[in-house]
Amino acid sequence: MLAVNYSTYRNNLKEYCDRATDDNETIIVTRKGEKNVVLMSLDEYNNIMENLKILKNPSYFIELFQSLQQLNEGKIVIKTMEELEAMEQ
Repeated sequence: MLAVNYSTYRNNLKEYCDRATDDNETIIVTRKGEKNVVLMSLDEYNNIMENLKILKNPSYFIELFQSLQQLNEGKIVIKTMEELEAMEQ
């Protein structure tokens, strides 16, 4: 996480946008006498929003947790695309 004042951010906007998108850097833009803002990549934002959605739905969270347990215990079935397509018919 990086904090930068508004003037520096404004003068180097492309650099900070690139750092947010290319390096997954979260940038706090400080503003004297104003509320601060955060710059992050759209991918990072979407990831956070998806995680919030999962955490807000307890039944989905439990199902996801159980699926991860099954994966870690090796309780998985591997199918080829042909096998999956055959199951649809």
